Amino acid sequence: MSDTPEQSASSPRSLGQRIFSRALDSVERIGNKLPDPITLFVIFVAIVMIVSALASAFNVSAIHPGTGEEVNAVNLFSKDNLQRIFLEMPQTFAEFPPLGLVLVVMLGIGVADKTNLIGVALSAFVSSVPGWLLSASVVFAGLMSSLAVDAGYVVLIPLGAVIFHGVGRHPLAGLAAAFAGVSAGFSSNLFLTSLDPLLASFTTPAANILDPNYVVDVTANYYVMVALVPIFTITGAFVTEKIIEPRLGAYEEEEGLEVENNEISSLQRRGLWAALIVLIITLIGIAFMVVPQDAVLRGDDGSLGPFYRSIVALMLFLFLLPGLAYGIVTKQITSDKQVAQMTSDTMASMGPYIVLAFAAAHFIAFFNWSNLGIILAIGGADLLQGIGFTGVPLIFSFIIVSAMLNLFIGSASAKWAVMAPVFVPMLMLLGYSPELTQALYRVGDSFTNVLTPLLPYFPLIIIFAQKYQKNIGIGTIISTMLPYSIAYGIVGITTIILWILFDLPLGPESPMYYQQP
Repeated sequence: MSDTPEQSASSPRSLGQRIFSRALDSVERIGNKLPDPITLFVIFVAIVMIVSALASAFNVSAIHPGTGEEVNAVNLFSKDNLQRIFLEMPQTFAEFPPLGLVLVVMLGIGVADKTNLIGVALSAFVSSVPGWLLSASVVFAGLMSSLAVDAGYVVLIPLGAVIFHGVGRHPLAGLAAAFAGVSAGFSSNLFLTSLDPLLASFTTPAANILDPNYVVDVTANYYVMVALVPIFTITGAFVTEKIIEPRLGAYEEEEGLEVENNEISSLQRRGLWAALIVLIITLIGIAFMVVPQDAVLRGDDGSLGPFYRSIVALMLFLFLLPGLAYGIVTKQITSDKQVAQMTSDTMASMGPYIVLAFAAAHFIAFFNWSNLGIILAIGGADLLQGIGFTGVPLIFSFIIVSAMLNLFIGSASAKWAVMAPVFVPMLMLLGYSPELTQALYRVGDSFTNVLTPLLPYFPLIIIFAQKYQKNIGIGTIISTMLPYSIAYGIVGITTIILWILFDLPLGPESPMYYQQP
């Protein structure tokens, strides 16, 4: 029996829900009053340039904890830097990391999408997954997508929206669930990713400041990162179904939106089988280039570095070749001209993102050139070090500072390069291992990813969302993702604290505590 309006209004749970919903609505209203994302990034550029001039005039600086050198604020209005801005403008844009990744992958996705392989495959997927598992499946796929570096942003997030839309659920809820898995849960995975050796390469020299013989393995945080996968999956599914979807309400189709047909014909099924066979053959070919010790995508020392760096290119073929097979079998591709047109149409649809990428690339570049990002990171690290916390308060504070810095500096390695030389030795002196400090950083470095417009892929998320809600703004995205960020922060911090209290191993032969030799 349902509650009457009076009963509902008077219940504490309903009141709490209404207060939280109003808070999110306020965030959305304020955020949506911001200018267009392109204009916003232009304003950010102007602010960075002005602040850089003021910081330089007042001799704002910080001592880099790794090198001991003084890092000074750089005036972007100086003659040399103005020259640099104009001379390097094409290079700054062309070398913007997400730009190449997005466009290369979208060439393959374009063929798979234009032939409707993706839509039909998703329809088959949806029909095979119980409805009660759909949210968890999308979140889990997002968590695992970090195996493909950042390809999850390009591939999985729009697919999450399509999946939800295909079963009559709000597409923005599907987009949010995928975004939460891909971004807020970035550090967790069932397998080692390229992030593991990257972070360890900074943690080891930081530990060597105190102990010259200390070595941090790439598996340093493997156990705790694996444990976070089911925790984040359940949390993300809960937030999606209990908070996000009720707040979004029923989805009303906007004019001009093409609705996917989920009924699969016999011809389409033959096309799916052909695409699956080609996909398997492609994966086997990739395995031959990766598995043997002297394989093409192995380093001279047998490492998988070349493979990790080739994932974007491999993704192109993983979508292109099955897309071609599906299109040929379903007779949607009968000549090479059609394939060329499909890829051209896909690139044309990326026009808004390319313009956004131009503005975002220069803002991020200027922020780095001014040294403001490094100074902010060092200042925040020094502040936490000076607090003098120990135990749980120190651990909690360190995670929160990592999360806050993540709002301003997107690169995980850049932040860790600055923070590790300060916090790794400091926590070693307090009895905590470098492996634990790295794990704490990874927890804090992820759950605020979904809240910062400085995330390089944030403009792309807006473009994906605008397919279903034309006037969507930054505020809508942030207010939608805020519950995920809060929930992931709570469960992530709780998990790592319990891990410490029960003295569980962080990874194979990775100690929790450090004993000075």
